[in-house]
Amino acid sequence: MSLPITPPSPSRTPAEPAGTGRYANPYLCGAALGVLLFLANVLTGHGLGASGGMARVVSVAADTVAPRAVEQRGVLVALARPARVTLDNWVVWSILGSVVGAAISGALAGRLRLEVHRGPHVSVRLRLVTALVGGSFMGYGAQWARGCTSGQALSGGAVLSAGSWALMFAIFGGAYALAYPLRRLWR
Repeated sequence: MSLPITPPSPSRTPAEPAGTGRYANPYLCGAALGVLLFLANVLTGHGLGASGGMARVVSVAADTVAPRAVEQRGVLVALARPARVTLDNWVVWSILGSVVGAAISGALAGRLRLEVHRGPHVSVRLRLVTALVGGSFMGYGAQWARGCTSGQALSGGAVLSAGSWALMFAIFGGAYALAYPLRRLWR
């Protein structure tokens, strides 16, 4: 089954490269995501999310490089050992499937390439540093909030968890509050 492909919006932003490939129909993809979330709950007893898998992979990597440091942190030991069991966890394979699926989708649409999206007033180095810092904050926050934005919004929101809805309103509110003052970096 192939998804209907629509061309990108003619009102593309200046930061978006010319010749960007086609995009799948967002309504059909949203419906497919809802079906996937339902099937994930029925078949595995879990919702969708990514932070748990990333925590497991990072913990196993840290245990490989610095086992003493991992031993000093009980939560890392629980995530990292034994490594075979940790890496066989469903959420690790879910992340791997997401990466492979995104690569296939990008290749089929002619959009698969290595690039750094940034505004004209931002260097590649600054963009990568801010992405690393922001991603680190999000990763730490996801562990503190007991779930990443995808897990909170999709899985928590689907079961009408008040905490998940509050978190998503806070995330969208923060994004809108920062969008206006930071917009000059993208123009």
